[in-house]
Amino acid sequence: MKKGDHLFLVDGSGFIFRAFHALPPLTRKSDGLPVGAVSGFCNMLWKLLTDARDTSVGVTPTHLAVIFDYSAKTFRKDLYDAYKANRSTPPDELIPQFGLIRHATRAFNLPCIETEGFEADDIIATYARQAEAVGADVTIVSSDKDLMQLVTPNVHMYDSMKDKQIAVPDVIEKWGVAPEKMIDLQAMTGDSVDNVPGIPGIGPKTAAQLLAEYGDLDTLLERATEIKQEKRRQAIIENADKARLSRELVRLRTDVPLELGLEALILEPQNGPKLIGFLKAMQFTSLTRRVADACDCDASAIDAIDVPVEWGAAARGPDLDIAQPEPVAGGIPDVAGESVPVPAKANGANGREGTFLPGDLAKARAEAFASLPFDHSRYATIRDVATLDKWIADARDTGLVAFDTETTSLDAMQAELVGFSMAIAENDKDPTGTSIRAAYVPIGHKTGIGDLLGGGLADNQIPMRDALPRLKALLEDESILKVAQNLKYDYLLMKRYGVETKNFDDTMLISYVLDAGTGAHGMDPLSEKFLGHTPIAYKDVAGSGKSNITFDLVDIDRATHYAAEDADITLRLWLVLKPRLAAEKLTTVYERLERPLLPVLAHMEARGVTVDRQILSRLSGDLAQGAAALEDEIYKLAGGRFTIGSPKQLGDILFGKMGLAGGSKTKTGQWSTSASVLEDLAAAGFELPRKIVDWRQLTKLKSTYTDALPGYIHPETKRVHTSYSLASTTTGRLSSSEPNLQNIPVRTAEGRKIRTAFISTPGHKLISADYSQIELRVLAHVAEIPQLTQAFADGVDIHAMTASEMFSVPVEGMPSEVRRRAKAINFGIIYGISAFGLANQLSIERSEAGDYIKKYFERFPGIRDYMDSRKQMARDKGYVETIFGRRINYPEIRSSNPSVRAFNERAAINAPIQGSAADIIRRAMIKMEPALAEAGLGDRVRMLLQVHDELIFEVEDADVEKATPIIVSVMENATMPALEMRVPLKVDARSATNWDEAH
Repeated sequence: MKKGDHLFLVDGSGFIFRAFHALPPLTRKSDGLPVGAVSGFCNMLWKLLTDARDTSVGVTPTHLAVIFDYSAKTFRKDLYDAYKANRSTPPDELIPQFGLIRHATRAFNLPCIETEGFEADDIIATYARQAEAVGADVTIVSSDKDLMQLVTPNVHMYDSMKDKQIAVPDVIEKWGVAPEKMIDLQAMTGDSVDNVPGIPGIGPKTAAQLLAEYGDLDTLLERATEIKQEKRRQAIIENADKARLSRELVRLRTDVPLELGLEALILEPQNGPKLIGFLKAMQFTSLTRRVADACDCDASAIDAIDVPVEWGAAARGPDLDIAQPEPVAGGIPDVAGESVPVPAKANGANGREGTFLPGDLAKARAEAFASLPFDHSRYATIRDVATLDKWIADARDTGLVAFDTETTSLDAMQAELVGFSMAIAENDKDPTGTSIRAAYVPIGHKTGIGDLLGGGLADNQIPMRDALPRLKALLEDESILKVAQNLKYDYLLMKRYGVETKNFDDTMLISYVLDAGTGAHGMDPLSEKFLGHTPIAYKDVAGSGKSNITFDLVDIDRATHYAAEDADITLRLWLVLKPRLAAEKLTTVYERLERPLLPVLAHMEARGVTVDRQILSRLSGDLAQGAAALEDEIYKLAGGRFTIGSPKQLGDILFGKMGLAGGSKTKTGQWSTSASVLEDLAAAGFELPRKIVDWRQLTKLKSTYTDALPGYIHPETKRVHTSYSLASTTTGRLSSSEPNLQNIPVRTAEGRKIRTAFISTPGHKLISADYSQIELRVLAHVAEIPQLTQAFADGVDIHAMTASEMFSVPVEGMPSEVRRRAKAINFGIIYGISAFGLANQLSIERSEAGDYIKKYFERFPGIRDYMDSRKQMARDKGYVETIFGRRINYPEIRSSNPSVRAFNERAAINAPIQGSAADIIRRAMIKMEPALAEAGLGDRVRMLLQVHDELIFEVEDADVEKATPIIVSVMENATMPALEMRVPLKVDARSATNWDEAH
């Protein structure tokens, strides 16, 4: 543990009695077992963990433990035999629940700590002081006054029932003394519950007054004869020894011998199956459902575990002794609960030989693989079924296999499977996990000789009819974790062959979660970065340019070196990167936002969308005519013909021949004619630049969409299948390619016309469901702006409200120009717009734009605070976070180059907003198909496209009315149950036969 970490210490015993006394009795339906306290405990702990892991709620712990009383017999009994003697034995119905609650704690993947001879409060005090000593912060989850003596500027308490933080000022306000004087105050007042004697007749208020006058208990007792009130003076003098004894009883020990050190309390990722197995055993249906949803688990596929129940003498209440689970020797549990190998002789942070924490494991593996050579001579070519069966059996025994396909095309919708490679870690030979063997299985290589189709199959391969069933069994076996790099391609390819890949990890997505913004996530850069190895280039195997051949024509021996190396690299990358997710507290981001979205996108890509060729052809002609008309106008304005698409010729005309101001030259010495330059000239009133901008827009629409889209229509499905990338933006936004369907202009009439070509098939409608102003809603949530929050809650026009706030103009009858300016400011602020940028956008003076921005921040000061905090976070940590904990890294935020630094600061402001919006729609997409299936619409409602804040579905006509509210509900509640937004999300949904009319 180090400075900056945050330790949560949960008073488990306090949780138990709160749960038991606050809730009505509850028994397990199957056998009548009392489980009310267990239920309350689990719900309290689940809420605490959910809030704790949610960075938008408050502080986020790095370490957490639940502390229990071991027994009623402690060192205090030796000091005073009557200590707690007046406490009655626990109720019979509570006794069996003590042990169950300890089982529950471990099911939550949390340390369950108790020490013989000491109370839970002493253990908490010891951990708190140890953590404070190394500079960490501490939150004690309890409202017990006995623990208030521990409160310091770095140690707080948290009353989870009242959702209230207890800091130094709160202790003073409640008790009249600072936390360090709570021991003396309690020594004077005593405690009837614990049978601490104290001084009769002295209550908290009197004790506080005496301590304020005399300073401390010792001084008070020494000067007791000076007290004027006779009765009070006599009571203090006569009970001085009781006061001193009471002080030792209430003083918490900070030297408890602890079996687990601070590093062992690191907050591990939630193990969904493990927790669900326990909850199902307890028959807690509602909590099971919430946990399954939050952990993205299929509860129906998880069996209840066997939880022993101890009654009577075997269950001694606080005396219950359940041994702590020993750390796994030579390994550490991964998120699935299995053991993964670590260097056997290395010492972990907890000092135990052969045991590692996630950070240790990540570091050890990175060091091991950074210098481990690749031996291509060891790669095998699997040419017979018996050998393939043996490799698959070994993969099943190991439970882990890296997998990659080799095909004839980069288009997964049209590629043919040529072969596949596997890599397996030989843990039985080397427990460090660094001994890896890899192989390639050729199944579709051709000779390239003989016929027009590329030749017959090469000899000595496993026939497709024999290999495919075995590959299907491997990929669909949920007991084997399949690891791939950019798995979505392989997933979609194999889906076309009737194989649904199950239980997988993607090294590209893991890298993206860990290091978004710091570099590329492709195999080659990752290999060079983490393994110190440059992979074999594809062109070195298949050639390039005119000599390029498809992979099915590559020599099998050469193919083996290339393909097996890919699998080898993938497995090494997984071994290096996967532990970092837990070490860096990013497992939840990967498990909730990345991994489950992969099959969703693959299914969407496989479905595709219908595009009307005739509409595109007609639009192409219209655009050509429009561009031709503009060309004539441009030539007249320029005084002659020239190549409009030539930046050099255009620059010479604008800044040479016409002598327009504001020109600048590029590094090549040519005049810059970028879009921003032309827009600035157009805004200044020059007609020729405006015509050039319009001409560029029309010709781009024609070349990029109306002319190009027909070429993307699949020859078999007759639909267009775009490809989504999960890891190409820094903020979590998806990108679309081949073709890019996310950049079709919607603010121009021509752009909207292109959307009319995207149509539903006969008997169906397209439903477009679009988040309304989601980024402004996210801003209102994260910056906690009361005016914006209230406006969204009331459903008012947010831009009109902003204009009213800024310009003191009534909303009713507001001029459209005033609202337009407010709208520009609202959206501009999100992107860190400057006065210069706003001036250009609104065609006003820069000084006036600067005044607008200044006034905006004066009216909404929370936004400036938010922006400053994000910039500071980026400077301090090198990254910012979305509301779901996604990290966006900005390594150049401290650059000495002012322009680079300013760019990173603007990005750091916008990224949490844009990234949070992206995370929200990701969650909606992940939840959508299960929700539709539950409503019986799984086969009749198909999610086709995602375009930033919009989802497009194809729905049978008869199901439109039923499907629409389900789609809207899923999207509007996408943040739940992980996060409840301060402002409501709103989705607009419409249906039509084409995309434009539905939008």
